[in-house]
Amino acid sequence: MTGARDAYHDGVVGESYPAGTGWVVAARGELDQDTLAPLEEALVSAADAHRLVVLDAGSITFGDSSFLNLLLRMHHLTTLRIAAPGDQLRRLFALTGADTVLSLYPDVEDALAAS
Repeated sequence: MTGARDAYHDGVVGESYPAGTGWVVAARGELDQDTLAPLEEALVSAADAHRLVVLDAGSITFGDSSFLNLLLRMHHLTTLRIAAPGDQLRRLFALTGADTVLSLYPDVEDALAAS
């Protein structure tokens, strides 16, 4: 659990806030099995309380298969929308076919406005 604590203190999970009927969770940095726990906790907590969860991925610099697995699990728990994924995440989603399952948007505003 040390890795999760370190990741939290290093700011892997950024600002989280209510937006309309949903909840936005911002994440940043490198997300892998060693740093993922705080983001998982934030997303699960948001999904428990809100039907719509938007992940602001604009500051994520790397995501591995454990990060992708988390997103796919969250997709089944709630309406998950991913805002502003960078080039590395877009490649990950395209290579795995996750871009056909996950809802991707250019920014948080578009993710919140989608019907």
